Amino acid sequence: MKRWLDKLGTTRKNGPQPDHVKSFREDQQKEGAFDYRVRGIRTVPLDRIVGSVGRYHDFDSKFRPKKHFPSERLEKIRAAIQTGKPLPPVDLYQIKDEYYVLDGNHRISAAKEFGFSSIDAKIVEFIPSRDTLENIVYREKVEFYQMTKLSDAIEVTEIRQYSHFLSQISEHRQFLEKELAEPISFEKAASDWYKTIFKPLVAIIQKGRLIDAFPERTLADLYAYISFHQWEKRGSRQYGIGLGECVPKDMEEFRNRMSNLKESEYPEMERDINAFVLMNVKASREY
Repeated sequence: MKRWLDKLGTTRKNGPQPDHVKSFREDQQKEGAFDYRVRGIRTVPLDRIVGSVGRYHDFDSKFRPKKHFPSERLEKIRAAIQTGKPLPPVDLYQIKDEYYVLDGNHRISAAKEFGFSSIDAKIVEFIPSRDTLENIVYREKVEFYQMTKLSDAIEVTEIRQYSHFLSQISEHRQFLEKELAEPISFEKAASDWYKTIFKPLVAIIQKGRLIDAFPERTLADLYAYISFHQWEKRGSRQYGIGLGECVPKDMEEFRNRMSNLKESEYPEMERDINAFVLMNVKASREY
């Protein structure tokens, strides 16, 4: 009885729970996501597959087939998985960070049932057009990844931050071409920037526990703020005393310094530096 009452209370508190996976067409309309890009084959986390293009009423919210739905095909896929037979990639539509099944609903259902964490899929991404902050940031993110071909996740919450990253990569590319005396592709420069500049500064930010003061921000947000003020504004403010000792005012000098250190030897931000960032992130939206 108590379990039933708890369940009833949860339902009332959170509202009626959907009895099927999400509809791609409904979400496409909400986001105005009609422009698309073919992304090829990728490995997709199963927990990001939340809906279906045409058969969303045939599966419950956990992608289990409903009782009225014939299960013969699903049984064949289960048997194939149990014998180790490889399954072809499913076809998915993507809107932002969520995926919808175009073809392969049974394979998704079986993979979730067997506890798989991911699945190979052919992706067509639909780009949201509505001008919300979230969508604008997402479109900038799409452009960033198209240009850099980076596979690691860099998540920000403010507009124009990805453009700062692209500017840094362009500047770093020029440095590498001069240093190596040969042409460098933008993708190669981006990979080197990520490994030798972005990751070390993020590690320093993590080490100083700066992110604890900003629960709604990301490490990349703080990287953007600090690097912008040090490398684009050249630390013109006077109340960041000590920041230059930890993060030099020249990006390539920072890269060179970090290349001679193990991560365990990276400098730690002092309290006055944390306070400097804290005051300014809360006080302005300069970048």
